[in-house]
Amino acid sequence: MDSWKLHCVLLYVSVAACCMQQCVGRWITESNYTGHLSVDASCGQRIPDTLFGIFFEEINHAGAGGLWAELVSNRGFEAGGQTIPSNINPWGIIGDESSLLVSTDQSSPFDRNKIALRVEVLCDNGGSKACPTGGVGVYNPGYWGMNIVQGKTYKVVLYLRSPGPVDVSVSFTGSNCSTLATAKIITSDVSKWTKAEVLLEAKSGDPKARLQLTMAKKGVIWFDQVSAMPLDTYKGHGFRNKLFQMLADLEPRFLRFPGGCFVEGEFLRNAFRWKETVGPWEERPGHFGDVWFYWTDDGLGYFEYLQLAEDLGTAPVWVFNNGISHQDEVDTTLIAPFVQEALDGIEFARGDRNSTWGSVRAAMGHPEPFDLKHVAVGNEDCRKKNYQGNYLKFYDAIKKAYPDIKIISNCDGSSAKPLDHPADYYEFHIYTSASKLFSMNNKFDRTSRSRPKVFVSEYAVTGKDAGTGSLLAALAEASFLLGLEKNSDIVAMASYAPLFVNANDRRWNPDAIVFDSAHQYGTPSYWMQTFFTESSGAIVHNATFQTSSSSIVASAISWMNSEGKEYLRIKIVNIGSSEAKIKIGVTGLGLNSIKSSGSTKTVLTSSNVMDENSFANPKKVAPSQVALDKAGKEMDVIVPPHSFTSLDLLKGSSIIKKKGSHSRSRSSSRSSV
Repeated sequence: MDSWKLHCVLLYVSVAACCMQQCVGRWITESNYTGHLSVDASCGQRIPDTLFGIFFEEINHAGAGGLWAELVSNRGFEAGGQTIPSNINPWGIIGDESSLLVSTDQSSPFDRNKIALRVEVLCDNGGSKACPTGGVGVYNPGYWGMNIVQGKTYKVVLYLRSPGPVDVSVSFTGSNCSTLATAKIITSDVSKWTKAEVLLEAKSGDPKARLQLTMAKKGVIWFDQVSAMPLDTYKGHGFRNKLFQMLADLEPRFLRFPGGCFVEGEFLRNAFRWKETVGPWEERPGHFGDVWFYWTDDGLGYFEYLQLAEDLGTAPVWVFNNGISHQDEVDTTLIAPFVQEALDGIEFARGDRNSTWGSVRAAMGHPEPFDLKHVAVGNEDCRKKNYQGNYLKFYDAIKKAYPDIKIISNCDGSSAKPLDHPADYYEFHIYTSASKLFSMNNKFDRTSRSRPKVFVSEYAVTGKDAGTGSLLAALAEASFLLGLEKNSDIVAMASYAPLFVNANDRRWNPDAIVFDSAHQYGTPSYWMQTFFTESSGAIVHNATFQTSSSSIVASAISWMNSEGKEYLRIKIVNIGSSEAKIKIGVTGLGLNSIKSSGSTKTVLTSSNVMDENSFANPKKVAPSQVALDKAGKEMDVIVPPHSFTSLDLLKGSSIIKKKGSHSRSRSSSRSSV
């Protein structure tokens, strides 16, 4: 046994013996203390750099109409299917049947999405059949309204064709029919499909605006692939800035994508297939997500997910379909083409720019490889008949071609029965009540350390305890995460689910981030995760909490900020209805000490444990931070009822006996919110 481990074990045993034989009663009863927290800061275990990340699934219009800033819904008119005539919802007409006829046909110039929109204008620019003022045409309301902001510029791209000259007005109009921005497309020759672009600068704003294409001259015109995007997306990569920033503020160490059930599909014909989502956006066919029941144009595709991970400075974790959906499965004897599809996907991400699929990535503007090192074979498919046979085919092929890639199995190996197949990680998903998840602080205490690492890829409190995002849910989840920190020698990765919800399309409750076309806020579960932004790569210490209460859990880590200042962070969850008085004792600092100034206390709480945030009150339940006076090795702390408290105690220069080195640098302060 390493000397540092032996030191920790002996010290832990001696402290535990003291507690059992002499100290417990005095600590708990003296001055009505709820309990005593003893932290040994002399040694600890390094938390994996990857422990806390995020999981993005296309659910609740998280991407389409959310993080992906495309304003037009059904931009290619494909959502109604390939049989014509077809439904073009949510597009609508401006005018009536006496002034125009609108239909679909299969004349698109793009081979993978053949539907185009045909508009025949029956009125004219004068005479007895004059068009109404403002013209006639079509409009798109976006995803429950387009958020057009005064002073911002938007790029509209569309393809059009007509046997004669065209004069098309491209406009954003407000909910009161006012014109927010407008431009003209005037050309004499568009007999062949032609790409047109206009920039619209908004003179005024409206979060419920729509895009209009109008004409006032008799004739026939075809439209296809109509896109509208703000110019100021994150780095020009297409991500909505404020939603991106909310992800960045979590400082995630990995991004699992794009699902979830979205990867599987209810039927395989509607599963997410990466090859259909790369290349020029105009050529992507899009698909109907039949698990969450909406169409996606797949502008947010495989390439964009990899770009998102890179922009966040985090590790991509690609979940691919393994030939299994909710309702149908590919037999293992026929799985080879799916295996090749996965290998091609890895080559797209990692291959040389001259390779078959690496060249496609390079043509999309990213000649250098993405840093893909983790893949998951399917989602929640372990109990399916063909999963293990299919999994082994993927595992063998990927390990042969890319031996460094870590492969994740859907099968839970945390029970007494070990996995019966090779894996680098196995997944554990948990959606349950607050009381159950709070009690799972010790879930992985007895898990075998000889097995693959655990990836808790989906966790959340659900049901009546959660509502649409309650403080109670966040407190129970915090307790669970403290247990993951403690067991991070076997638990390597963890992410909350789901991440996003458009308030107009709640397919799942609760979620971490709620938004509409113009606004966004974090639920208590989002703010809870900000207490763990410094945990990945930190040092978790032995923390012994002696108490008679069953509603309090605590932990301690050491972390260092970007300025080289080191902190001891003590986190305490009190899910009970009474405040707690806790005596904290820190040992093992050696010649160092807790400085009397520079420490802070951050608390997440509210007057009612079922309180939620909302657009009207987005920070009703959010962390508040104050300076911590009289910080020291010995201190008394009052913990409010229904609260999550973090004490960041500034240390002097210290040397921690640990395995590995602590290189995780973070900002020393959390902004008061």
